[in-house]
Amino acid sequence: MAVDLLCMGEPMLEFSQLPPQPDGTRHYLEGFGGDTSNAAVAAARHGARVGMITGVGRDIAGDSFVGLWTREGVDSSTVLRSDRYQTGIYFITYDTEGHHFLYYRANSAAANYAVADLPLEALRATRVLYVSGISQGISQSACDAVFAAIETVRAAGGLVAYDTNYRPRLWPVTRAAAVMHAAIAKAEFAFPGAEDVHTLTGLTDPDAMLDFYLRLGCRVVVLKMGASGCYLGTADGTRVKIPGHPVQAVDATGAGDTFCGSFLARTLAGDGPEAAARYASVAAALKCRGYGAVVPIPTVAEVRAAMG
Repeated sequence: MAVDLLCMGEPMLEFSQLPPQPDGTRHYLEGFGGDTSNAAVAAARHGARVGMITGVGRDIAGDSFVGLWTREGVDSSTVLRSDRYQTGIYFITYDTEGHHFLYYRANSAAANYAVADLPLEALRATRVLYVSGISQGISQSACDAVFAAIETVRAAGGLVAYDTNYRPRLWPVTRAAAVMHAAIAKAEFAFPGAEDVHTLTGLTDPDAMLDFYLRLGCRVVVLKMGASGCYLGTADGTRVKIPGHPVQAVDATGAGDTFCGSFLARTLAGDGPEAAARYASVAAALKCRGYGAVVPIPTVAEVRAAMG
């Protein structure tokens, strides 16, 4: 099907640690992860026509993702199935300091994605391409493929959206900063996390953070600030601080992805940046009420009800 939003990156099967049983036994809830896949599902749940660009193995995990995307209305016709490489997996554990991740992603099908694998016609036809620092950090070939995808979309008149999502285990900060900022300079929308920006630039002041990404050439920058909400800045001088929506949070995994996906869905539907950011802030908060990255992503009705 024709899609308005293509999300490119790494899907990973998720195992989320549940609270211990009375006898101390630990159980894990199987789910789905991978930042751009999470965002694709969020965007689809909030009304956008979405597709994925990635590679998954011809394995149980890969089959699970194709099934997920089919159920959620995410087009998987541009997903490569590999007989040679497997789909990545990760575990989420929890303690008093929050949630922690353990990844098994080396040499995955997504990490072996290359420029030659790109679906050029689909890229030329889409309105928005969404990628992240993880999309580029998983391998050199994937990094090059993202740059090529960005150039293809821009040449056809489409827009690019970028989420930093810095992961120090994937690459050193100096390389990550150079690559991400080169890519963000070609993006219309940037979704940097405040902690990421501090790590990548050394900046601490939120206004300076917005200034940095706006100077790169972005039209809209949304600084994600976790439970505190977000800070929106636009090239025309708009600055709006949007507080976080209060919820009883149990798991923040994928909240930022839900924010990005729902923001882009509302933007594609015609909302302005502030309206899209207010909607996305509530959607991201509601996601935190349940365990895992995908299952708790709220519906449109839930977000509208919470917004009053």
